[in-house]
Amino acid sequence: MDPIATARYGLMAATQRFETAAVEVSRMGGDEPVDVEGAMVDLIQAKTAFSANLSVIRFSQDMWDSLLDIQR
Repeated sequence: MDPIATARYGLMAATQRFETAAVEVSRMGGDEPVDVEGAMVDLIQAKTAFSANLSVIRFSQDMWDSLLDIQR
């Protein structure tokens, strides 16, 4: 399993979730009712997911760097 590919997919999913929630918030004040609380929860969850996936990428990079140091 490739952790960077998995994290990349997670980053894309978090970005999509964030964009969808941001569009929902931008509709406030219009004619249709908006679930602001749900949109804010989605924004926070997307931020957390994005941060977690970045941590996976950083950790993977550290592992590769350590492996290369051992090889030298």
